[in-house]
Amino acid sequence: MTRNLASLIRKRGPIRRIGVVGMGYVGIPAAALFADVPHFEHVYGFQRDSPTSGYKIAMLNRGESPLKGEEPGLEELLKKVVGAGKFSCTADFAKIAECDAVTLAIQTPFADKKDLLPDFTPLIEGLRNVGRHLTPGTLVVLESTITPGTTTGMAREILEAESGLVAGRDFALAHAPERVMVGRLLRNIREHDRVVGGIDEVSTRRAVELYSPVLTTGSVIPMSATAAEVTKTAENTFRDLQIAAVNQLALSFEAMGVNVYACPGRGGIAEGRGGGDPLAGVGGHCLTKDTWSGCSAARPSGRESLSTLARGINDFMPAHMVHLTESALREVGKSLKGSTIALLGRAFINDSDDARNTPAGAFFEMAKAAGAEVRVHDPWVDPATSPGAPPGLSRDLEGVLSGADAVVVFAGHVEYRGLEPARVKGL
Repeated sequence: MTRNLASLIRKRGPIRRIGVVGMGYVGIPAAALFADVPHFEHVYGFQRDSPTSGYKIAMLNRGESPLKGEEPGLEELLKKVVGAGKFSCTADFAKIAECDAVTLAIQTPFADKKDLLPDFTPLIEGLRNVGRHLTPGTLVVLESTITPGTTTGMAREILEAESGLVAGRDFALAHAPERVMVGRLLRNIREHDRVVGGIDEVSTRRAVELYSPVLTTGSVIPMSATAAEVTKTAENTFRDLQIAAVNQLALSFEAMGVNVYACPGRGGIAEGRGGGDPLAGVGGHCLTKDTWSGCSAARPSGRESLSTLARGINDFMPAHMVHLTESALREVGKSLKGSTIALLGRAFINDSDDARNTPAGAFFEMAKAAGAEVRVHDPWVDPATSPGAPPGLSRDLEGVLSGADAVVVFAGHVEYRGLEPARVKGL
């Protein structure tokens, strides 16, 4: 089978035209970087023309970024590749037939947080769209973070069923998980090592050919598709564990009346990746679910694991913020019920519009359930377009602060770092 695929790829020649399915936090910067590679002739960004996200097509074709957070260099790069005629966004998936390689960057959130099972519905739709227009010798790469075994299982089955082709014989198939953080998307794609895993050696080599030109300081690390899936979920699980350790120590310090922030080196807590500061909770698309994906094999037995304990600690932090707010109000003779809370920062990270799975959302629900009025402010998050944005969110900071009984800060936006306590108190 691999000899037939190798022959098809040789006949096809080097990768020249690329399709990127999913114009979000991963797909947009990836498409722009592919388009900036001199020997790649054209990149198509595929985006459904839906009521909620169809607006991105026109914006991208004007060289404008739909991502509203601080993303250094992204808008400039988009203008460059659009102006050069090397990138275009379309809802016409038939153009996949023109591509030598297609990547899928589609998020896989929980269908129901109670079940802790990923919702593959959007990814399945994307795979079907690719499969319907797949031609022999094409490379297909999944960039979405997925449960181990998905590439060689569900993804392969859908692509083969829709195309009538066979993976490993007629087309190449690989997994190359994204490793990015909002606020530094271009930098992360260029500089982080890139894990690339094919279902066979020919698929892996073709995927290495696709990603190598984009990297500057990072290296491509080839492996199997399943190993690549495990690597991504393990990396995020370990980061979640680090954050949980910091949070657990901070809670212990607090119980002893010790201010963790006043301790040199955070009281011996190691600084570095994963963060040395306690957090109000863990948010975003990845860490809140990838730990569960990585330890999914242990769940049916009912056994607790270090990973599930870490998730419990990090998920507890918004509730702890509610307890702290309640305690502070009690000190001034007020109760949470009937108080007005100014919640600053709906995004899960500073200077970003990404409000997916934000701990501020959990705090909001718990405080409301306790009888508080909660006003939410965020200068970046747009309720109309930002993922995870709630209705009623305000961009009027003074209006949100006016008459509030307590202020809680959930994101380190630059607008909040300059707040003066005396001015806040006056409002």
